[in-house]
Amino acid sequence: MDRQKWQEIDWARNLLGLGERASLDEIKRAFRRRCKENHPDLLAEGQKPAIAMQDLNRAYRILLDYCAGFRFPLRQGLDEEIDDEEWWMNRFGNDPLWGRSPGGA
Repeated sequence: MDRQKWQEIDWARNLLGLGERASLDEIKRAFRRRCKENHPDLLAEGQKPAIAMQDLNRAYRILLDYCAGFRFPLRQGLDEEIDDEEWWMNRFGNDPLWGRSPGGA
C-alpha cells in the first residue's frame, strides 16, 4: 500500500476518533456517533457542524474499503452466539476451495 493510501486511512481514523486498532463494530459505532453529533438535522438552529457529513462519509468508506481486504473479521461481538456451520460460512463461505459450490447443500 502506498504512502498516500496510509495517509488517507490515518486521516479517516483520526476524524472518527479511533485508536490505532479498531474492530469493524468499533468503526461503525464511531461513525454513527460522529454523524449524530454533526448531522445538520440534529443540531440546534443556527449551529454549524464541526465536521461536514461528506467528510464523515468519505472517512467511513475509506476504512470500510481497507477492512474489506481481510478474509474474516478480527473480532466478533461478544454477545453473538452462532453455530459451527454458520461460523465456518461467515469466514470461508466465498472461498472456492472450502466454501459451498454454487447450488450445493
